[in-house]
Amino acid sequence: MRVRVVLAENIADVKDEYGIPADMRSCHTSVIAGYFVEGHVPLAAIEQLLRERPDLDGIALPGMPAGAPGMGGVLAGPLTVYGIKDGRVVGEFGDF
Repeated sequence: MRVRVVLAENIADVKDEYGIPADMRSCHTSVIAGYFVEGHVPLAAIEQLLRERPDLDGIALPGMPAGAPGMGGVLAGPLTVYGIKDGRVVGEFGDF
């Protein structure tokens, strides 16, 4: 798999381009196999996304929760990842 890093001058423009709702935004945006992945999403959620290939534009873990992958602190409970389609949250993608 090839990885391409693109430095964006204005990350809000990238989030707008992919239709990521304001309340679902975080500090990182990735595009993997045509889906966006927003925030510190656990690997298990990304693997599920790629395995199931749901009718979504992407998934998001909003904010920067303590204990999430790449974040310090202690995980207080499962991380809820949300599914997004056409700029709207369509429901919980799962707890990881």
